[in-house]
Amino acid sequence: MVRYPTALSALALLLAACNPISAELAPERKDDPDAPARFVAVYGNPPAQTPAATNPQAPAADPQPLADTPPQTGGPNQAAVEPNPPFLASEFARFNEPWAMTFLPDGRLLVTEKNRRLRLFDTNSRQTSEITGLPGVAYGGQGGMGDVVLHPQFASNRYVYFSYAEGGANNVRGAVVARAVLNLNADGNGGHLSGMQVLWRQTPKVTGEGHYSHRIAFGGDGKLWITSGDRQKFDPAQDLSQNLGKVIRLNDDGSVPADNPFASSGGVAAQVWTLGHRNLLGIAFDNAGRLWTHEMGPQGGDELNLIERGTNYGWPIVSNGDHYGGAPIPDHPTRPEFNAPETWWTPVIAPAGFVIYNGDLFPSFRGHGFIGGLASMALVRIRFDGTSAVEHARYPMGARIREIEQGPDGALWVLEDSTNARLLKLTPRPY
Repeated sequence: MVRYPTALSALALLLAACNPISAELAPERKDDPDAPARFVAVYGNPPAQTPAATNPQAPAADPQPLADTPPQTGGPNQAAVEPNPPFLASEFARFNEPWAMTFLPDGRLLVTEKNRRLRLFDTNSRQTSEITGLPGVAYGGQGGMGDVVLHPQFASNRYVYFSYAEGGANNVRGAVVARAVLNLNADGNGGHLSGMQVLWRQTPKVTGEGHYSHRIAFGGDGKLWITSGDRQKFDPAQDLSQNLGKVIRLNDDGSVPADNPFASSGGVAAQVWTLGHRNLLGIAFDNAGRLWTHEMGPQGGDELNLIERGTNYGWPIVSNGDHYGGAPIPDHPTRPEFNAPETWWTPVIAPAGFVIYNGDLFPSFRGHGFIGGLASMALVRIRFDGTSAVEHARYPMGARIREIEQGPDGALWVLEDSTNARLLKLTPRPY
């Protein structure tokens, strides 16, 4: 159901803080592994231009954990873990803090590593080389190199689109999406980027090293879609004068489509397709052209959302989770004017990476979604039925999963999340 934003009343001034939680005592989350030990959010007067609904009770501050949060209970539809998944996993390579990957037409892989690296991996020879020519990258916390995708007409224009964290004066940072021409070396080893253009920036840059989101995708109409996290600042997700906490829709050159829902407002509001988001780390189109994203909730309440034009998803006013430290947040059912998730998780899965399968190698997977689980250390399989979705199965992987992609032959490829992360190829298990 399409729900349209209304006006937001003034938020009360609240403070909260919480002690850090050690990784040893709380191994279930780790979506904010490098956040400061204590984080205090202050709610003041809302911006002049806010499309959210009236909020009778301002959300408490949401201090982020140093590492993992404890497990929670009460999720809607957790599927049974399948100890014998219908695939075999074969290791092909290892990478240092990989974040994203995409396949070139010749079957080779581009892989980003957070610490300012773009790798070229040959899946046949299993050789890894480097693509040079990257810009300066603000590495630290959740920041660094991010997503990488190809332009739909890559074969003719050679455009590669990528995201990264960029620094600014006074220790502020923000996500950037750029494009450049990929020039591959004739000997098959490495290459370089040329003609780089910055197409989009998070506005404003802020302090902190979390919730960049900066996932990117192309729709069937050639539009460029970007997920922009709230940068752990809460209120900007409800403020159309800032593009934090939003799903962004642009033309492939970074210009704003005239049919965007807030185009007539001008400024960064014109970029916005939806608002009220937290930390969106997965974006994918289904076979019918519907756009889906997932995002991390706070303490509980990870979400899978169908993205509907001009709607407000409610963060930080509503969430099916609570603030770190236990302060409650009103659940989505209490505020039906906000767009509620199609499915959600408590205990959290800490979702990262997302693909909706359309290959032939796994016929039973066709049309299903696959989400990498950081906290859950699993692949979470989603069954779609039109505009509804439910967790269908969960496959334990024994490691935090950062990224998943479909290969040219229909195999699934998975990147773990660590400084010595495995690249795995998943193929059908013989029976």
